[in-house]
Amino acid sequence: MAQPTYEWRPPERGWREQDLFDLPEDGNRYEIIDGSLHVTPPPGYGHQLLADEIRSAIQAAAPTGWWVIREAGLRAPGANLIPDITVLRPSPPPDGMWTQAEDVALVVEVESPNSRRQDRLTKPAPYAEAGIPAYWRVERGDFGPIVYRYTLVKGVHYNLVGTVGPDDPIEVTEPWPMRLDPSVWPR
Repeated sequence: MAQPTYEWRPPERGWREQDLFDLPEDGNRYEIIDGSLHVTPPPGYGHQLLADEIRSAIQAAAPTGWWVIREAGLRAPGANLIPDITVLRPSPPPDGMWTQAEDVALVVEVESPNSRRQDRLTKPAPYAEAGIPAYWRVERGDFGPIVYRYTLVKGVHYNLVGTVGPDDPIEVTEPWPMRLDPSVWPR
């Protein structure tokens, strides 16, 4: 049986959040940055397993009341983004599809071949503009995952504060003190 096709036309103005509700639920990740629609195909199983392990590690160290969510919608200035992992400050339980940037302490992006350019170049700017204090980008290297840790500077851009690879577990302070050990995560 043939897959049904979805026929749509871009709006005559820039893309907006309400336009996302008209797109198909087909496993693709639909995000908006500065009025442009960005479509990323579903990640592979390796990506999903790694993101799940990172989320579990962060959640295990989380103070009471903090939320560690996979693929939560995030509103940022001029953008609707879906980070792989979002750490939400203590508040009432999240409900709905989109969270506000002021409720976010950390976002984590796990790179895939289809997301590498967005995770490295496109998405950090809206995260920084939104005032999110910390950003981690995780690469899947030949010897295991490598975490690039960034912190917000002057509320406008991120500076690299360090990397953590499978051979050098360390104690980090963002979003709270915890041990970060990529050697226990899948490659």
